[in-house]
Amino acid sequence: MPTATLTSKGQVTIPKKIRDKLGLKPGDKLNFEVEDNRTISLKKKKSIDEAFGMLKRENQEALTIEEMNEGVAEYFKKKYGVK
Repeated sequence: MPTATLTSKGQVTIPKKIRDKLGLKPGDKLNFEVEDNRTISLKKKKSIDEAFGMLKRENQEALTIEEMNEGVAEYFKKKYGVK
């Protein structure tokens, strides 16, 4: 199991084996979660770019932001009479 040492400034270098396994690169944002006051989970924060196409279904073309905004506006107009 890879280990790391906490510096006096509270910094830790993530071992290369772990960085490689998680696909971490310089500049990546990381989320830390403390579990049961003893365990720390480290997760790579996903960027909005990674979410692109996430909700796409087979045989369905991706919508543009403008098309999504029009769809939302149409929904609110029908449901609430909002223009």
